[in-house]
Formats: sequence, C-alpha cells, structure tokens
Amino acid sequence: MSGRLFLVPNRLGDTAPDAVLPARTIAVARELGHFVVENAKPARQFLKALGPTRPLREIAIVELPSDVTESRCTELLAPARAGHDMGLLSDAGCPAVADPGARLVAAAHAEGIPVVPLVGPSSPLLALMASGMNGQGFAFHGYLPVKPEARAEALRRLEADSARTGYAQLFIETPYRTAAMLAAICATCRPATRLALGADLTLPTEHIASRAVAAWRREDAGRWADRPTLFVLQA
Repeated sequence: MSGRLFLVPNRLGDTAPDAVLPARTIAVARELGHFVVENAKPARQFLKALGPTRPLREIAIVELPSDVTESRCTELLAPARAGHDMGLLSDAGCPAVADPGARLVAAAHAEGIPVVPLVGPSSPLLALMASGMNGQGFAFHGYLPVKPEARAEALRRLEADSARTGYAQLFIETPYRTAAMLAAICATCRPATRLALGADLTLPTEHIASRAVAAWRREDAGRWADRPTLFVLQA
C-alpha cells in the first residue's frame, strides 16, 4: 500500500506551535520522516519547534521549485509509493494555497496516493472571517502586479468585479510593499468601497481593521509597513 501525503499547515509567524495548531496536526507532523517544502530553512525551524520524534538530520526535506514539472512531482512522491507517509509544508499557513504545492497534490491524486489535509491557520480565511464582508462569495487572487499602472488596473478590475457580483476580493502583498499597496488602493478605489486589512495574523502584534476607503485615506499607511498583511476589498 502507498503512503499518504499529509498537507501540514505552518505557523504564520514565530509563535509556539500549540498556540495555533491542533494537537492532531502536531502529532502527525512529528512522526513524518519525509517532507516536500517550499524552502528548507524555515521548514527545519518549524520542525524543530514541533519536537520531532526522530533527529532532524534523519528527516528527508526536499524543496519544491516554483516551476515544478510533472516529472519532478512524480520523483518527489517516491517515498509515498514506497509506503511512507509524507508531509507537504509551506513557509507559512496552509500548503497548496498561493504556493506551488497544488501541483504535487494533483500528482498525488493522479497516482492514487491518499491526500490528507490537516487543520491549521489560513491567513486568507482568517482575514475574511474578521473583515465583516461576504463570506458566502469571495475570490482570492494571491499577489497583484508590482508596477504601479498594472497594479492600479488590477485594483479597478477587482473593484468592478466586486460591484458586479457582490463578492469580496482577497489578495496579499509582500511585507515591504504593504504600505505602497494601501496607498495605491486609497488613490485608485472609490471612497465608499470597503477595505479590510489583517496584519500579523495570529501573532501578538495582530491588528485587523475594516472601514471605507474614504476613512483609510485619513490614515498613515506607514503604520502597516513591513508587516505580513491580507487585503479584503468589497464594493
């Protein structure tokens, strides 16, 4: 029989694992001897914090390229075909969401390898829950374009889509561009459009705010600088 591919959620920051992860998730992850990860260094830090049942040097940790091919996915699943349970781990949050892990999950399904999602923090869902916006209909867009003109065009498109469908629009940005994204939203979107920001989710410095763009224009965008942040927009 083949092993299973466990989708192991990671912390969203430097917090104790048992503060954000259920006991079963921690227990399963501690026992796994094979991991496919987004990046090896943060993966080792996470596994060390879990207190694995075997020395860290005995755990096989292989990185998953962002442009991973189908043939490479087949290679990475070799331990499962040999009967060993495996873990898929992102740098933060739930694997296969806004990272290349989905391709490995698809390859596992194609081979008949059981896929087991474990419970843990998901920044898009946490932000949506706290936004007060439409949790029945929403879309997650990952990262928007970096160049100002393309970013403004993407924001106008999301705002128009939200006005047409009523759906909340979720997206993320790298921490060092958070303040620039907030400034771009304030400059581009209509005053009545609602915007929620969830920064440092699950951390002691967590801050969540939801208000109209007109109110955001009176705020100092710099207070959100260099903080991992989820944006939720609804027209």
